[in-house]
Amino acid sequence: MQIFGYIGWLLGYILWGAFYVFKNFGIAIIVFTIIVKAALFPFTLKQQKSMAGSARMAKKQKELREKYGNDRQKLQEEMNKLYEKEGVKPMGGCLTTLIPMLILLGIFYAVAYPLTNTLHISSSSVDKALNFANSIPGYTHTVGNNTYREVSLLKIFPQIQGYMQDCFTSAEIDRINLFSQGFTIFGKVDLLTIPSQRGFWSWYLLFPVLCFLSNVGSSLIMQKMNKANQAMQQQGCMKLLIYLLPLFSAYIAYNVPAAMSFYWIISALLSLVQSVITSKVFSPAHITATNEARHAALMFENEAKVPYVYAPKKSAGDAPNPNTSNKKKKKK
Repeated sequence: MQIFGYIGWLLGYILWGAFYVFKNFGIAIIVFTIIVKAALFPFTLKQQKSMAGSARMAKKQKELREKYGNDRQKLQEEMNKLYEKEGVKPMGGCLTTLIPMLILLGIFYAVAYPLTNTLHISSSSVDKALNFANSIPGYTHTVGNNTYREVSLLKIFPQIQGYMQDCFTSAEIDRINLFSQGFTIFGKVDLLTIPSQRGFWSWYLLFPVLCFLSNVGSSLIMQKMNKANQAMQQQGCMKLLIYLLPLFSAYIAYNVPAAMSFYWIISALLSLVQSVITSKVFSPAHITATNEARHAALMFENEAKVPYVYAPKKSAGDAPNPNTSNKKKKKK
């Protein structure tokens, strides 16, 4: 878990920078998501190229399976040669999906530990403040474990900031107080609220529901836009991500602060917009056509490099070939 905490610590700088400009964590998440999408665009493009390459090789793979179906070792060897020849990595599409997952986990650690990972206050000062908060009569954590202790402290900080001089510097108190007041969106929606705490019938349930619908909807729309690659998306890791990840995200969204759900929703919507834009220029069909045209141009260039051998024409006075003459006589 330490690696995810470190990722959250790094991402916290971007979140805090966006928050410092807009003074609202909801807007900060939108800005942060746009920055992340822009940074991950090369990986997204690489994934589309990998998908296009796999679709392009589907026919050749089928021929190899029919030819070497009974010899697995030989089939694997020929498959590896095909991948190498076409410049396609077998797991390229799946591996590039791991990076957004790491970003997602990093966001969770930035939201769950806002004081240490987003405001970058020393853990010793935070622990001292948490111990003091535990001594307040009637104070309880947001949940029954220690995961969201910093979230709980952030919620009550405006009421107890006068007692925090021994824990934080005056500058840190001002930053925490400012940060604690910026989690409200749409007038009364608190992004630090955990839907499961409000009960199953709370309107905060809309966060996991919208999280599920936005992810499923964007996945299905993107799937329709890539009709040429639709058959491959129904296999392997892509099928798992399209149908199971939204359900898993809804379950997670129900048990974490609403800020996580908000990020997930914004990320799904921006992914859809990105796919609509890139489908015109970087669609699998377009990439396949470009690669085939490049391959044909390369073959033409290689043929042009082959030296031309001049064969002089025979004149009327040239002596006939005896072998040719004999063949003509035999035919007669």
